[in-house]
Amino acid sequence: MSRMDRYKDIHKESEKEEQAGFNPRRTKGTEQQSEEYNKAYEQQMPEDRNSAYQSSIPESGGSSVPPRKPKKPKKIKKRGKRRWLKWLMLALFLLIVLPVVFFFKGKYAAEHDTSLPAEEAETFNGVKSADGSNNILLLGSDTRGEDSGRADTIMVLQLDGPSGKPKLISFMRDTFVDIPGYDANKINASYAYGGAELVRQTLAQNFGIECKYYAKVDFQSFEKVIDSLFPSGVEIDAEKDINLDGVDIAQGNQKMDGHVLLQYARFRMDEEADFGRVRRQQQVMSAVISQLKNPLVLLRTPESAGKLVGYMANNIPSTFLLMNGPSLALKGASGIDRLTVPVDDSWANGYYDYAGSVLEIDLGMNQQAIQSFLAN
Repeated sequence: MSRMDRYKDIHKESEKEEQAGFNPRRTKGTEQQSEEYNKAYEQQMPEDRNSAYQSSIPESGGSSVPPRKPKKPKKIKKRGKRRWLKWLMLALFLLIVLPVVFFFKGKYAAEHDTSLPAEEAETFNGVKSADGSNNILLLGSDTRGEDSGRADTIMVLQLDGPSGKPKLISFMRDTFVDIPGYDANKINASYAYGGAELVRQTLAQNFGIECKYYAKVDFQSFEKVIDSLFPSGVEIDAEKDINLDGVDIAQGNQKMDGHVLLQYARFRMDEEADFGRVRRQQQVMSAVISQLKNPLVLLRTPESAGKLVGYMANNIPSTFLLMNGPSLALKGASGIDRLTVPVDDSWANGYYDYAGSVLEIDLGMNQQAIQSFLAN
């Protein structure tokens, strides 16, 4: 059969199908065959895929596919903690190490200052007070004039007493008292007779007050320390016009450098004599301590405290000053409690040929006043 004949037969068959029209049975059969074919294909495909996947994995002793290894949790970097520790170390360095360094720097500078005579340490058998406080005996001495060798200023400073507040007691230099091993005399004579140790014994015997430490400062040293702490001066309200050693001080609020402040504290050439001087000395001490709260002054305090220790003859441990210095600045910001001995209405003027004019006191009344002052 030729090619043309075959095409004719195919054409004839297609025409017969078109003439036959739509046959639902034939269509239904065709659809059923198609669905069966699709089902068989779908059942066969998963098996083929699994076999293909398994064949792609190398055999390992007939074992099944190994499970996936769990991922390790990521480590959380402790940056915040490290940063906190770094700031803590910096704060400790600024609060502890630097003040200590500046303290000993000031102390070294004062001890090697050749412009002033070196102060010699004295024997001092200090005793802690019955209430556990370490009272400090403060002595100011001016080696010039008729009272050369006698203490010009006698004070007791308490920093760690039961009240928790800084307290200052000033003793009038003409107070007539018993001096151990000597005749009764003015209290400032005890320093001339036996130094700081005899002053300590005199205070303990007459007033029942014990001192653990002592510090003696020369007037020139006082000026240097004040100028170091307060380069622009100490603000103080001068209670009256004063002229002493060529220094004129006008009444009213003002700033005084170390030299002017010293003259203000020393002046006693008026009707109040030693009473007025002691009051001004206490005013000066209170002004200095209260102004230590200034941040700029606090930065200079460690070095200035070191200079103060270096210029003074004293037995105060550096650790005691470093521990109590900041508390003095904070607690003394509003001033310090002050007491003058003899207290009001407890004294009378007296005179002795060997001692001159003195203040004869009611000993019991002053002892009671001191104990009450330190306790509250």
